[in-house]
Amino acid sequence: MASATASISSHSIAPRDLKAVRIGAVRQQVAVVPSAPAAKSQRARAVRPLRAAEPARKPVSASAAAAPVAPVEEEVSDAASVDYEALAQELVGASPLEIMDRALDLFGSEIAIAFSGAEDVALIEYAKLTGRPFRVFSLDTGRLNPETYQLFDKVEKHYGIHIEYTFPEAGEVQDLVRSKGLFSFYEDGHQECCRVRKVRPLRKALKGLKAWITGQRKDQSPGTRASIPVVQVDPSFEGLDGGAGSLIKWNPVANVEGKDVWTFLRTMDVPVNALHAQGYVSIGCEPCTRPVLPGQHEREGRWWWEDAAAKECGLHKGNIEKEGAPKVGVNGNGSAEASAPDIFQSQAIVNLTRPGIENLLRLENRTEPWVTVLYAPWCPFCQAMEASYIELAEKLSGSGIKVAKFRADGEQKPFAQAELQLQSFPTILLFPSRTARPIKYPSEKRDVDSLLAFVNSLR
Repeated sequence: MASATASISSHSIAPRDLKAVRIGAVRQQVAVVPSAPAAKSQRARAVRPLRAAEPARKPVSASAAAAPVAPVEEEVSDAASVDYEALAQELVGASPLEIMDRALDLFGSEIAIAFSGAEDVALIEYAKLTGRPFRVFSLDTGRLNPETYQLFDKVEKHYGIHIEYTFPEAGEVQDLVRSKGLFSFYEDGHQECCRVRKVRPLRKALKGLKAWITGQRKDQSPGTRASIPVVQVDPSFEGLDGGAGSLIKWNPVANVEGKDVWTFLRTMDVPVNALHAQGYVSIGCEPCTRPVLPGQHEREGRWWWEDAAAKECGLHKGNIEKEGAPKVGVNGNGSAEASAPDIFQSQAIVNLTRPGIENLLRLENRTEPWVTVLYAPWCPFCQAMEASYIELAEKLSGSGIKVAKFRADGEQKPFAQAELQLQSFPTILLFPSRTARPIKYPSEKRDVDSLLAFVNSLR
């Protein structure tokens, strides 16, 4: 790990206590003790500092240092059996700063912050505030926004660090582009491109670490991040030692809401991506990111042509339900979906059943037009537009236009996809009074004025 040691941020500090000395100076210690290879191997297998390593500071002979030491092996075994589910419960009420400090304390130079060039700059600020040395790495996909590259430079200068950049394999990118073009993800989904440009480079980077720190939050994405713990054994990637359980994943802001992250960034006067001022919230590659509009959830600016429950690139695929298991918001059998309270609750909104919307679909000469939202109550994008849709219904009350809702997830989803033009939630349809086929609202502006303009233009 010589290269890893060399790449630690220059944001280093004088040791504050004996525990900090033991974490930060492991390699300095073994450099003057003849048993360096054995000590380093034992440290590499541990997930916490070795208390039994203290006696090794006394002068010893070369032959004694080379002999196996039973107490150290016992301590390594104890450290390797840490219950991370219990630790996550212990830290569930802890602040991001406390969680960051614990992560850096446990892993020293064998942990790094994953920085995407967006609001996760907060992680770097928290790391700085701990007073401990830290490392930062980032995935350069080759298709980031210019503003993101500019932020990388600002962050390096602001914190006096060097970000460790990881790049995709040139041959894989070349094969993908030559065979499918530059924008194939608009045709057949983003997963293949993300796998080449992000997932595989990340897997390679993580093989040099024992733990990593991410900016995931529970409120970021429907169906994929709602249950992330503050610390976990990474279910998808391997770390330095290889094999299942060899990598620990820390999510210090898992329980923090986006607005509170931004309060922290403004308070600390932290450099941020210039795209945020242009309406971007969740920022990824340039072709797959756009500003969010009024009434939209933050992740709706990513891969907007795909289903709302699939807003992941694969870097955090361990948060998604396993193949064959009930998926929240996909098949209607997930417990979170079943227990989600209904939305669009208003006397001004008609709750359509399956027979009701089928009748509406069959009518060729309706006595009055209908505006109907196809929704899923667990979907944050639907939840985000609830207030504007209720206001729309109230404004149209008594105007001769009916406003309705139809829950189109679960077992109703295939029908809605085949007959009602459903692609993602929410979908808004206008059933005109004298036209058989419903007209799909084409915009993603879901404020009440935009919805009214759509209805009035087709009355």
